[in-house]
Amino acid sequence: MSAANYSEEHIRSLDWKEHIRLRPGMYIGKLGDGSSPDDGIYVLLKEVLDNCIDEYVMGHGKKVDITIEGTRVEVRDYGRGVPLGKVIDVVSKINTGAKYDSKAFKKSVGLNGVGTKAVNALSSYFKIESVRDGELMRAEFDRGVLRKNNKVVKSDEVNGTRVVFEPDEQMFKHYQYREQHIERLLWNYCYLNTGLAIHYNGQKFQSKNGLLDLLTTKMDGEPLYPIIHLVGDDIEVAMTHANHYGEEYYSFVNGQHTTQGGTHQSAFREAVAKVIKDYFKKDWEAGDVRTGIVAAVAVKVIEPVFESQTKTKLGSLEIEPGGQSMRSFVGDFLATKLDNYLHKNPETTQALQGKILESERERKELSGIRKLARERAKKASLHNRKLRDCRVHFDDPKKDDRKEATTLFITEGDSASGSITKSRDVNTQAVFSLKGKPLNCHGLTKKVVYENEEFNLVQAALNIEDGMDGLRYNRIVIATDADVDGMHIRLLLMTFFLQFFPDLVKNDHLYILQTPLFRVRNKKETIYCYSEQERVNALGKLGKTAEITRFKGLGEISPDEFKHFIGEDIRLEPVMITKDASVHALLDFYMGKNTPERQNFIIENLKVEKDLVKEDKPEPLAKSIARKLEENEVEV
Repeated sequence: MSAANYSEEHIRSLDWKEHIRLRPGMYIGKLGDGSSPDDGIYVLLKEVLDNCIDEYVMGHGKKVDITIEGTRVEVRDYGRGVPLGKVIDVVSKINTGAKYDSKAFKKSVGLNGVGTKAVNALSSYFKIESVRDGELMRAEFDRGVLRKNNKVVKSDEVNGTRVVFEPDEQMFKHYQYREQHIERLLWNYCYLNTGLAIHYNGQKFQSKNGLLDLLTTKMDGEPLYPIIHLVGDDIEVAMTHANHYGEEYYSFVNGQHTTQGGTHQSAFREAVAKVIKDYFKKDWEAGDVRTGIVAAVAVKVIEPVFESQTKTKLGSLEIEPGGQSMRSFVGDFLATKLDNYLHKNPETTQALQGKILESERERKELSGIRKLARERAKKASLHNRKLRDCRVHFDDPKKDDRKEATTLFITEGDSASGSITKSRDVNTQAVFSLKGKPLNCHGLTKKVVYENEEFNLVQAALNIEDGMDGLRYNRIVIATDADVDGMHIRLLLMTFFLQFFPDLVKNDHLYILQTPLFRVRNKKETIYCYSEQERVNALGKLGKTAEITRFKGLGEISPDEFKHFIGEDIRLEPVMITKDASVHALLDFYMGKNTPERQNFIIENLKVEKDLVKEDKPEPLAKSIARKLEENEVEV
């Protein structure tokens, strides 16, 4: 075989916008469709907002206006405005910006001069306007190409910058903005910048108490003791304990939500355990001290180093180049502030000690069961092949940047798991096959996780026995049939995760796989439909003589077809907990003891589409579920 030719003609030079569009992952992480909070469309919004926040932090402008209508986004701040002669450069010349000057933007997140250039290049339409001292400059682009360059004109608007953009549907396919993801993003900005007012589509977001407000909002139920709120130079901490399993953290650097933690979060976890053990003069295990903790920590760092352009994990070992280490900075702060607080609040220390002793007692009770469960899980995974893993985990996961793209599909039955296994991307997609319906674990203790084979194996597959740090997959996708039994299995699995691993749900790792209900095709074209309305539309396009296939279960979809539904065009519905929802109350209502109120709720609220009811089965689906509830066949 002859070697491939390699000469000067094979060398290409891409301009800035071509490179961003060719390698968007380098600049904004994954593209996505808006179902996940770290999808590209939210990164674009965040890149624009970060500039507004930097202006506020430096004392210029206390308000930001945001409007999102369909795919068009408009952001207006009231800061100083971009210098008019540089309006085009700052959004179209790579590595151009003010944030290289540490005096002007000492503790900014955006240090690379890339942010708004990526927004510009990845938007089908992009406009920037800057108002400074009675003058306005405007520039408009299409996919990074300058279309209109207006001259400086007079303006009576208040100083500031306006950016309008529409994410390019060529890059972001089938995308939509989800209110919950946007609202969470905006609230985080407000919690970290007390006094800032963000107006979004008629709603006002503002916080007076910073991280104290964040934890108050995020808490599910009452804390075991009043939230401890500590503020120092370049650091703020809020923490308490709750009656749940695991550890729950919200960490931030220079206003950036570091969803994957980093050196500051690790330093906090280490320091909080040490300070509490030193105060009580007890040699408790750190895990027992932290079990049930809910905490938020925010630090400001000069020239922060992140592990990726999307800035979700801090890598800085020092709070400034050549300065104090992150470990000692956080440790010294807690050693003084937290220790003082504990000495002054005996009721808090009493409640804290009780929680630690309870965690220690439960850990010791479970130690023997956990050992047997680990051995059982290892044996089952080797011989029963319940888990068909992906190749990422056969390499060193710490050195593999594909880990963020990993997905575990949890499905039921051999036929469904077989179809997904044959059509998956073996590099990043794994499959876990359930055997029958899981147990309804609502109200049970964590002992059931180890004694129940299915739950124990799910936990082992995810590697979350000792917390989220070991989580092996970024997305856990429940893939069940679109019928009553499939919905029941979904609810049982969601109950399991919410009961024992709520931080997995709160950190946006849990999803529901959407698969088509119908296939409509003629000799020239095939259309997959996810609803009755899509089926009607497809018939209108392909003609009434088109062949219609109703998929009653995942196992009826061939592997050749399934690869489309779990590939680039995958449709995922995120499992999200709304701001005002209580996990305990939700589980108690839906998964607790059957009540007439719940049966009436199901009958009144279940939306029954014609395609979900068989023509030869006259009993309506709502009444069918209610009847099964009465017979205790199904708990919903």
